[in-house]
Amino acid sequence: MIKLFQILIEGALVGLVYGLVAISFVVIYRASRIVNLAQGEVLVIGALLLWTFTAGMKAAGWQVPLVISLAMTLAACIAFGLLLERFVFRPLISQPAFAIFMASVALLIMLRGTAQLIWTADTRAFPAILPEGAFHLGPFLISTPLAIGGLFSLLLAMGLHAFFTRTRQGLRLAAVAEDHRTAMSLGVSVRSAIATAWILGTLVATAAAIVLLSGRVVSLEVAHIGFKALPVALLGGLESIRGAPLAGVLIGIGEALAMAYLDPLTNGAASGLLPYVVMITVLLVRPQGLFGWKRIERL
Repeated sequence: MIKLFQILIEGALVGLVYGLVAISFVVIYRASRIVNLAQGEVLVIGALLLWTFTAGMKAAGWQVPLVISLAMTLAACIAFGLLLERFVFRPLISQPAFAIFMASVALLIMLRGTAQLIWTADTRAFPAILPEGAFHLGPFLISTPLAIGGLFSLLLAMGLHAFFTRTRQGLRLAAVAEDHRTAMSLGVSVRSAIATAWILGTLVATAAAIVLLSGRVVSLEVAHIGFKALPVALLGGLESIRGAPLAGVLIGIGEALAMAYLDPLTNGAASGLLPYVVMITVLLVRPQGLFGWKRIERL
């Protein structure tokens, strides 16, 4: 029984990290109606920027305090998010969904190639931003970075939900998410709202990279976390920020159970397939997810 609960705890904490990445999908979708398939690559770029301003500068002989390195990463991520919005997706406002989908596929390939061109495909030791190790909670062993990341994911979800529902800027983003033309008729700048959403999405993805990679290694292969988080975003609802952590916990626990009990019987395939089985099921049964907006159209 202790082993089962240990599996559930580990799965829930990993799922909260998935939920953190899923939040980056949600904040972009809420304003722009874009499902950015390249969000995993955005996460990797954010991680590599942080590595550049910490370990990279240290290797070059420049000792930069961590706080300044984080501030430089923050500024670089804001510029990166604005760059993506301005030159890739702003020209596609009000364009067909297929054009936006193909643009996100092209962006995925372009970002991966750009990262390889600038940083090469080598793996790098990621700085230990979060405390390392583990602690005991009764008979259970809890990973300290995952526990901090899980708590951060919950706090961020609550904070962003309050931002979107109780602040003027957040309500403007919600209006843009509902309908671009209606938002413009109310005097809301669609372009600035979408730019804000892309900045938030880039920053959240970089925060997820810190939680996921602290004290580990960063490589281009880390981008696969974006495809693991996409089923989480769909299950929680692409408009629901608070639904992302819950959906992440559900998928994380399911993946952990599959890894422990089904992978030995399926040569390790079950845990890898589970998130995408969930994604297809959600799209077939409840496309808006558990907490997404259900649209009612009157004829």
